[in-house]
Amino acid sequence: MMAPNRGIHIMTLHRRKFDTGRFRLGLPRLFACMALSVTAGLVATSARAETVRVGIVGASSDAPFFIADAKGYFSAEGLALELTSFDSGAKMVAPLGTGDLDAGGGAVSVGLYNAVKRGVGLKIVADKVHYGPGYGFASLLVRKSLVDTGKFKHYGDLKGLRVAISGVGIGDESVLNEALKRGGLKWADATPVYMGFAQHPPALANGAVDASITNEPTSTFIQRQGSAIRFAGNDEFYPNQQTAVLLYGDPFIKNRRPVALKFMRAYLRAVRFYNDALADGRLAGPNGPEVVSILTKYSALKDADLYRVITPPAIDPNGVVNVESLTKDWQFFKDTGQLDGKVGPNDIVDTSFAAEAVAALGPYVAGSSAK
Repeated sequence: MMAPNRGIHIMTLHRRKFDTGRFRLGLPRLFACMALSVTAGLVATSARAETVRVGIVGASSDAPFFIADAKGYFSAEGLALELTSFDSGAKMVAPLGTGDLDAGGGAVSVGLYNAVKRGVGLKIVADKVHYGPGYGFASLLVRKSLVDTGKFKHYGDLKGLRVAISGVGIGDESVLNEALKRGGLKWADATPVYMGFAQHPPALANGAVDASITNEPTSTFIQRQGSAIRFAGNDEFYPNQQTAVLLYGDPFIKNRRPVALKFMRAYLRAVRFYNDALADGRLAGPNGPEVVSILTKYSALKDADLYRVITPPAIDPNGVVNVESLTKDWQFFKDTGQLDGKVGPNDIVDTSFAAEAVAALGPYVAGSSAK
C-alpha cells in the first residue's frame, strides 16, 4: 500500500531521511513546472539493511530505481535506499565527493570535470541514458511556422537561429554542435539560448526561440500544443551519445565496495527488466505494461497513456558507458574554452563495478527478465 503524501519535492536540495523508507520525490511535469512530486515505497526489508544514499534528478531515467524497488531487487541485496532530489546533476557532485551521497545519476558536464580537477572524488560507473537507435529521448524541435513557410528544411537552416538549450557546459551543447555539423555549420553559426525545459514550450510558442533541444516528456507536450515539430531525434544526428551516467562517490568506492557492488547488481537487474519493456521506440515490449504500471503508481503523473506514447530513454543492460561519446563531448568543451583538458573521461570512468555485476548476473539476454 502506498504511503500517504509526505516528503520532498524536486526543487528541495537538502537531504532528508524517511522513517519507513517511503518518500515523496519529484518527476518532471509534462509542461510548465518541472516540480511534480511522486510517491514511492523503497522499503527496507531488514533492520540491518545497508543504507545507500542516492541522488536523483527526477527524470524518467530514474525508472531503474523505481523498478528495483517494485521488483524487490534492492531488498534482495540487503539494501535500503535514502533518496534525495536535486534540480540538476551538477548539485550532486559536492555531496558525492564528501560522502554525504553514495551514488547519483546525472549528466556529464564541464562542472563534473572541473570538480574532479579540484580534487572532488567520484567516478562514472554505469550508463544511465544514451540515445540508442530509435530512442531519441531528446529531440531537435523547430517552430512550426518556420517549417510551414519553408524557411527550415534541413540542418543547414539552423544558421542564425536561436536554439534553446537547458544549460551551459552540458552535453546538449555538444548535441547542438553535432546538428550544426550535419548542415555544414559551426558552433558560432547559431545562437544558444539557455533556459530550463519548463521554459521551452512558452519560448517556442511566443517566438522567443526558433528551435530547441528538448527532453521528454516536454518534447511531446510541445508537439501537442502545435508550436513546434520534431525535426529529428537526438539519436538520428548524434547516435548513442552518453547523456547521463550513474556516479559513485570515492568514499562509497573505497570504504564500502561490497555494498557498491550489491547496488550495481540490483541496478542492472532493473535496467534489464526495463530493456525488456522497450519495443519500437516505446514502452511496448513484454514488460511494458508492468513498467508503465510502476511509473504510474510511483509518480504523481498518473497518465499511463503518456508513458505509452513518449520516447523513453535507452539504458545499456550491461551498464556499458560510451567513452567515445564522452570524449567527443569533452573535446567540444575543450575546443570552446570551457575546459583546460587536464582531466578527461579516462580519469573519471570506472568500469569495474558493472563488469563484476555482469559477471555475477551473466550477460543480458533479451526477453529473459520477462520469463
